[in-house]
Order: sequence, then C-alpha cells, then structure tokens
Amino acid sequence: PLRAPIVITDLRTAEMIKYASNAFLATRISFINEIASICEELGADIKEVAAGMGYDKRIGHQFLDAGVGYGGSCFPKDVKALEYMASIHGCHPQLLRAVMEINRDQRRQVIHKLRELLGGRLQDKVVGLLGLAFKPNTDDMREAPSAEIAHLLQHEGAQVRGYDPVVVENASRELPGVTLYADPYELAEGCDALVVVTEWNEFKHLDMARVKPLMRQPVLIDGRNIYDPAGMQALGFIYRGMGRGYANQ
Repeated sequence: PLRAPIVITDLRTAEMIKYASNAFLATRISFINEIASICEELGADIKEVAAGMGYDKRIGHQFLDAGVGYGGSCFPKDVKALEYMASIHGCHPQLLRAVMEINRDQRRQVIHKLRELLGGRLQDKVVGLLGLAFKPNTDDMREAPSAEIAHLLQHEGAQVRGYDPVVVENASRELPGVTLYADPYELAEGCDALVVVTEWNEFKHLDMARVKPLMRQPVLIDGRNIYDPAGMQALGFIYRGMGRGYANQ
C-alpha cells in the first residue's frame, strides 16, 4: 500500500547503504561550508552561490546551507564509524576525514570572527548563544554545535550565555558553566556579541531593533545566515555571516 520500492540485499550491503547515505549528506554540508570559506575571501555570497547550484537538477537545493556544521545523533556517528571501519580494513578514507575536519573548523570560525571583532581577546567578554539544539524543532543536544562553541569560548575566558526555545533540561546538563536564559531579550542585555547557532524560526522574527541597544557591543555572528546583512548593518549591528563575503568585508 505504500507503493515504495523494496531493496532486498545482504546484511553488510544494507548496513553500508545506511552509512554511505548519511556520510554523503554530511559531505554535502561540509562541501558547501568549504565553499563558504572561499566565498568570504573572494567577496562572494554563499547564499546566492548555493541557490545557483541548486537549480542544477543533478545537484538540487537540499543540504546546501552553509553554517556552523552538522550535529545530531546520525551524521557525526556514522561518518566517524565509516571512517574507522575503512581504516582498520586497509582503506584510506581521506574524503571522510576531510568532512569531519571541515565540520570542526566551522565551530572554530565562529571563535575567529569573535576575536577579530572584539579586540583580539575573548577574556571576560559576554557572548550569547541563540539556539542550543543541534537543529530546530527538537530538544536534541547530541553533538550540537553549541556545545563545542561554548567550550571553545569558555577556554578563552569568555562568559557564555544560552537561550533555546525548547532545550532547558538537556542544556543544563550538556553545557556546564553556561548561564541559561528564558528570554532572548534578557540574554542579549549586556552581551558583547550574539551568535546564532540554531536556525529556530523564532530568531528570524526577533525585534532586532530592540535587541541592539540592549547589548554592550552590537556584534552579531550569524552562524546560520538567517538575517539580511544589509538590514542588520542598517540597524547598527557589526554583522558577520558564514560565507557572506561581500557583507563581511
């Protein structure tokens, strides 16, 4: 009744279909993030680049959103497992290793941008993270980019705040030392910078004209490219997106 194709195969092949599918989607994400890094240096806009690529029917639009990288229960685990199985059986999974390395680099890019805009040091700076779950519409914190970004910020001496529309209990357990807020405007008050980590729809509709005067410094790192750079700059924000070269210059 589902009218769905059924593939009957051996156990090893079935397992490989699952691993390869998730690894391929993770590769698409890391690919577009690498292109985003190049866009920043060349003055191109990754949003427009991804849109143009997606109109090629051989490529499509899905999983071409540049940002702070993938997380969750499937992609990190499956790419790592596939890389490990390949290694112990004498293969050289260099593409899979690059996928994981690029994903880690996306978190570090946030720190580099913050350092650049906050005087070269993050010691005692107050940074607010907008979104803590690994993706919107879930409370799942497994391999969430927010956890690694928070850890890197704390390592550099920053005071880290966090807000998420859903994640509360999980965040307090997964993000030790991060002060959690129940309201994004309260979180913004006194911050030196805000970082969009999860693309919750709520954040797209924040009153950013209200947010800006609450902050000590109006630095905005748009880790999911949900805002219009020109609009944010017109409001007085010091804006940095991911791969939005023309806006980051």
